[in-house]
Amino acid sequence: MIRNGIVKYVQLHTDRFEQIYSASNGQEAIDIIYEKRPEILCLDVQMPKKTGLDVMEETNRANILPYTIILSGYDDFEYCRKAMRLGAKDYLLKPVRSSDILTMLLNAADKIEAGVDRTTLEKTTIADRAIHYMQEHYNEDITLSGVADHIGVSAGYLSTLMTKSFGKGFIDCLNEIRIERACDYILQGNLKTYEIAYRVGYNNEKYFYRVFSKIKGTTPAKYKREADE
Repeated sequence: MIRNGIVKYVQLHTDRFEQIYSASNGQEAIDIIYEKRPEILCLDVQMPKKTGLDVMEETNRANILPYTIILSGYDDFEYCRKAMRLGAKDYLLKPVRSSDILTMLLNAADKIEAGVDRTTLEKTTIADRAIHYMQEHYNEDITLSGVADHIGVSAGYLSTLMTKSFGKGFIDCLNEIRIERACDYILQGNLKTYEIAYRVGYNNEKYFYRVFSKIKGTTPAKYKREADE
C-alpha cells in the first residue's frame, strides 16, 4: 500500500517521469532494471528475496546501476553507508513523506539532466522549459514573471514564445495543466470539489468551476459521473 501510494503521489504531482515501475522485492527490482533500464532507482535497504545491497551489487557488475536513492531506517544506517560506497547518490531516513521522496526524485532528475551534453540541452526550448516548470509547480501561486525569472528571460519574451510554440498564452497553458491534475483527483473520488480546487492552485471554487467547464465542456460532477458509467 505504501509503495503504490508513493507511485500515485509522484504521478499526481509531476509529469517529469515518463514511466514509473514498482517492485515488491529485490529480485523483481533487478529484473526491471535489466529489462527497462530506468534512469533513477529509489531503493529500500530491506526487501524480500534480495536486499537493496544485493540489487546494487548485481546491477553494478552489469554496469547498469541507475542513479540510486536509498531509503533507510535508523537501525539500518550502517547498511546505508555501504550502499553509498557502492554508488548510491542520496539517501532518506525513514519514516519519510511522499513529498520528500518526490523532492529527492526531482533533484536526481536535475542532476541527470545537468550531465547531458550541450547539444541536447540546446534542443530544449525556453517555452518547453517553462511548461516543465509549470507542471512541477502548478499548485503554487506561480506567475508569468516568476516563471520567466526562473528561466532567465523577460516576461514579455516568454509570453511571445509560449504563444508561438503552443498557440496559447501563459494563463491558458497553466489552466490546462491544473485542470488535468484536477481530473486525476476527481477520478480518485476522495476529495470534495473545493479541496481539489485548492490542491491544483485555485483559491476560488467558482473560478475553478468556470475554468473546468471551459476546458472540459462539462462540470466536475458530470465528468466524474461520465467516467464512472
